[in-house]
Amino acid sequence: MSAAPLPPHLLAAAERVCAAGRQVVAAGLSPGASGNLSERVGDLVVVTPTGLGLGELEPDLLAVVDTAGVPVAGSGPSKEVPLHLALYRREPEVAAVVHLHSPCAVAASCLPPWSPASALPPVTPYFVMRVGRTPLAPYAPPGSAELAASLDGLPGRFTAALLGNHGSLTGGRDLDRAVDAAVELEEAARVTVLLGGREARWLDDGQAAELAGRYGTHWVHGA
Repeated sequence: MSAAPLPPHLLAAAERVCAAGRQVVAAGLSPGASGNLSERVGDLVVVTPTGLGLGELEPDLLAVVDTAGVPVAGSGPSKEVPLHLALYRREPEVAAVVHLHSPCAVAASCLPPWSPASALPPVTPYFVMRVGRTPLAPYAPPGSAELAASLDGLPGRFTAALLGNHGSLTGGRDLDRAVDAAVELEEAARVTVLLGGREARWLDDGQAAELAGRYGTHWVHGA
């Protein structure tokens, strides 16, 4: 299955990716063999392989690609590598990416966005603090160049997005933060879906902007 072994200096990153995979599976956020994770180390990206559940990962089963998506070591990488690379290009501070098909995020991704800038409203302070604005990328086939390009086409700064009729994408300065953001995004989506479009009270612009400024996330007036 392996084309070339992982370089020794990437083994720690590979172990972190495997641990994160077990974490999201234990949290019920990765049904079946869905979802993919990556960590950037310099000019290389350690990414989960194709066709393997996130709870079944082992370091020697992971893949390594360069920043152009060309495989350089390990197994065959997930088909969603271009999506991960698109977020890395947008936000140089992002060093880890989590893409999941968690149920409530998928449900929310099928709904009209709350605003042009964020699919979800500032429903809780924790969503604003840990995730920030989360635009809705238009539907494109999974693994396609169009899906990665849909992320490139979204305006403004963000480290999370919902992918139309598909799932969630979160980034962070490390895998712990990217996983935390994925968990919090799922919770914000769950609350939004539970409200079912009813009239609700969100954090106002000032409250959301204050939290985003204090915790280093991205939020803009009205979104």
